[in-house]
Amino acid sequence: GDYSKAFEYFTKEGNYSSAFEYYTKAAGLGDTEAHYWLSLLYQNGHGVEKEMRKVIHHWEEAAIGGHPRARHNLGWHEGNIGRYERAVKHYIIAAALGQDESITTLMEKYKEGFVQKDELAAALRAHKAAVDATK
Repeated sequence: GDYSKAFEYFTKEGNYSSAFEYYTKAAGLGDTEAHYWLSLLYQNGHGVEKEMRKVIHHWEEAAIGGHPRARHNLGWHEGNIGRYERAVKHYIIAAALGQDESITTLMEKYKEGFVQKDELAAALRAHKAAVDATK
């Protein structure tokens, strides 16, 4: 989608209700990036009440659509509530989508014993392939 208009509302004008309206329409059409931006509005309480349930919903929708940062954030959430195996799976998928922070997190989780050596190696290979594909 074209986010220049919404980005302008969101950052320069502080017109969060218009940004919310714009992102909601785009998300309703299945736009992955719009779901991610809606998650940020709910997470920060910009133009809407802070509501973690809706943050997670929009992360999930964006992640299903292939949004790397949303997928990483789901990993963070799952780890926060003690579901480490699920968290690692999210981080591995995000890494394969080129999310750098997920590689860093996987390396930390490897040192903590939550990630196997072969899982980390596979994630590093997939991450490199994703990054190389964007060059």
